[in-house]
Amino acid sequence: MSFPLLTATAALPALGAIATAAVPAARRTAAKWLALLVSLATLVLAVVVLLRFDPDGDRYQLTESHAWIADFGVRYELGVDGIGVALVALTALLIPFVILAGWHDADPLETEAAKSSFAAGSRWRPTQGFFALILAVEAMVILSFEATDVFLFYIFFEAMLIPMYFLIGGFGDRAHAGTDENAAAQRSYAAVKFLLYNLVGGLIMLAAVIGLYVVAGNFSLQEIAEARANGTLDMATNTERWLFLGFFFAFAVKAPLWPLHTWLPNAMGEATAPVAVLITAVVDKVGTFAMLRFCLQLFPEASKWATPVILVLALISIIYGALLAVGQRDIKRLVAYASISHFGFIIMGIFAMTSQGQSGATLYMINHGISTAALMLVAGFLISRRGSRLIADYGGVQKVAPVLAGTFLVGSLATLSLPGLAPFVSEFLVLVGTFTRYPAIGIIATFGIVLAALYTLVLYQRTMTGPVKPEVSAMPDLRVRELVVVTPLIALLIVLGVYPKPITDILDPAVKQTMSDVQKKDPQPEVEAAK
Repeated sequence: MSFPLLTATAALPALGAIATAAVPAARRTAAKWLALLVSLATLVLAVVVLLRFDPDGDRYQLTESHAWIADFGVRYELGVDGIGVALVALTALLIPFVILAGWHDADPLETEAAKSSFAAGSRWRPTQGFFALILAVEAMVILSFEATDVFLFYIFFEAMLIPMYFLIGGFGDRAHAGTDENAAAQRSYAAVKFLLYNLVGGLIMLAAVIGLYVVAGNFSLQEIAEARANGTLDMATNTERWLFLGFFFAFAVKAPLWPLHTWLPNAMGEATAPVAVLITAVVDKVGTFAMLRFCLQLFPEASKWATPVILVLALISIIYGALLAVGQRDIKRLVAYASISHFGFIIMGIFAMTSQGQSGATLYMINHGISTAALMLVAGFLISRRGSRLIADYGGVQKVAPVLAGTFLVGSLATLSLPGLAPFVSEFLVLVGTFTRYPAIGIIATFGIVLAALYTLVLYQRTMTGPVKPEVSAMPDLRVRELVVVTPLIALLIVLGVYPKPITDILDPAVKQTMSDVQKKDPQPEVEAAK
């Protein structure tokens, strides 16, 4: 039997989480290094998976299949297509940066005054627990991208909520420490809201998973999809639509799509910057990925039936998220609302049902992960220096910390999809793909780009330019550890902005197969005949 490479890629961070949590309490530094080494080893395995994947080969590769709960047709089945393998690589790439950026985020608080603003259970901030939870999330997200058994996917789709709940509720942003008596309550509220929203979505999905089993007799994604394609499994129209809605609702909460988005600004605002990156750049991608893998593949007719409504919701997300980002006074909440707008673009590209739109959406998942990580982590470094998330508390930072300001500028420009940086290509493809089939939606969505330029440039102007405020006059520039975090992300934004072909070569065959699942072809351009 060949080496179970996909299992190893997820098992390594899972075992690393257990080992990190078991490190003695006094050995905090050892726990940090262990978590970092495990994340780097996982990245090596993910690169091996990526290199062994053949874009022109079978749809699902490196497959594993073992009996699990035989009486109910549940199997341990793994496999990756082009989209899944790219997202596994993205997850494995970002986790080492998350760990390095959060190197001191779980260190014990230094003063009794600072401790008093946190919940009693959070006064001792266990370093080992913080990094173990990050590795646990990595393991569950990777398995979600690899699972081809619907029930297996559901387990890890829900299980990742538990470590995320503790990361948000137990290790909140220290910008409030010693100054805000309600910090613990706000953090607890954000964690509970995150958990409840996603649990409700998951429970509805569970009903749909059970319904799918009743109809299909098994949970195998590949078997059900093949049966649907060859006509041996014929779902009634209403049944398919109800099952689709059950799956889509859970994925729309995770994505997040308006009006199911309200948990995200609270969660990102109260979490540490690295955990905020974990939420929006890693965990939320499971929602948009699952729309492609499960909604479109298992319920193609229902997907086409729901497309007009979903496109309108995606358009509202784009404009609404951008408008609220413009009016934000909190740096992290601004990035959160910007992410809601970006996820609107991703979902719009998926349901435009064109090859350009879906190629752009899948590429956007990768590029958004990198650009949001770059901007949020630099913002976290900025906030940790000043001790405030409020935009008004900054000014003139570029004069005292030019490297920090420069990296913040590049991250901001990537967020507004500046040509030459990675998100531009994906956003352009989404808009082109949408316009060819739904021109009105595509035209209105372009206003999201204008608003993005407004909120990102105003953010930079108010924090980095102008007179130097006394509170930031002694602000240090980026340190070596912080440069190690930011520099590779900035380099990737530039390289993928100029040359995205290596990524699109992996993604495009999977996109073509998805288009075949829903039996959609690209609209033919209306060209006036030559006279």
